[in-house]
Amino acid sequence: MAQRNTDLDALLREAREAIAAAASPQALQEVRARFLGRKGSVSELLRGIGAMSPEERARAGEAANQAKREIEALVSERRAALEQGAMHQSLSGHRLDTSLPGAAAPAGHLHPLTLVVRDMLQFFTSLGFSLEEGPEVETDWNNFEALNIPPDHPARDMQDTFYLEQGPLLRTHTSNVQIRAMTGRTPPFRFVALGRVYRHDLSPRHSPMFNQIEGFLVDERVSFADLKGVLVGFGRHLFGDDALLRFRANHFPFTEPSAELDYSCELCKRRGCRMCSETGWVEWGGCGMIHPHVLERCGIDAQRYQGFAFGMGIDRTASRRYGIPHLRHLFEGDVRVLEQI
Repeated sequence: MAQRNTDLDALLREAREAIAAAASPQALQEVRARFLGRKGSVSELLRGIGAMSPEERARAGEAANQAKREIEALVSERRAALEQGAMHQSLSGHRLDTSLPGAAAPAGHLHPLTLVVRDMLQFFTSLGFSLEEGPEVETDWNNFEALNIPPDHPARDMQDTFYLEQGPLLRTHTSNVQIRAMTGRTPPFRFVALGRVYRHDLSPRHSPMFNQIEGFLVDERVSFADLKGVLVGFGRHLFGDDALLRFRANHFPFTEPSAELDYSCELCKRRGCRMCSETGWVEWGGCGMIHPHVLERCGIDAQRYQGFAFGMGIDRTASRRYGIPHLRHLFEGDVRVLEQI
């Protein structure tokens, strides 16, 4: 029995040294298994306990259990120390300096339509134009009649216009603001108006709802050359000095003479694509000298005053400026698309 106690004391000294030397939780677990496992040193030492007398067996069993408890306590203490050290090391490696400025949150940006609208208004206000607004639900008079559009004109067809019950309609252009702004005013004046308009149409170049800008100027001596100068300057302001623009003769009931204004298609570099209908040019808007009948219906002396007017799609302008192949991308709100603009 004395020999067994000596062996147990030596085993405890060895266990204390091994536990203290364990540098990681994994190494500590291996030390524990070496002493307390099924094939560990303590179990090996006690294999012959069954050959002892009952009295010696009880004392040997008590000594073995005491050794196990001591080793288990040393292992738990060392494990706690290792975990505490790992936590301190982690904290010291990721220490926060509260005196430094915090990380900036991701910032968004303005929608392409907002950017284009602001740029358009900046150009026209620099030329002395004022901003006018008007309703989207409009009367037949302001949307058609006052603009010299007779009842049998194709623009009144149900395929083009959204009619509401009891007579009103969703405006098909921002020219209704032109009528409202000119009525009851004495020239000279110059205005721009912008907002949503609605038509039965859907294609890569059209949308049932789109945004339009309208401009008009009335004075005693106004010519088509003045209109051309304003629009060429406007196009170069938006698209750059190298932008290609062209005027084509056309007809609108509210202007005479009238023209269409086109810009070169940058998606295909004028080689032809779906956006430009394989022509290399994209229709931007209409323009012309305000028809005398429109001036007279607004109470303006058409013998004394002349004026010009123009209108174009803001969405199509944004598409040209940012290289957007389909107008629907402007309205879907897909962040993956907008982040590329």
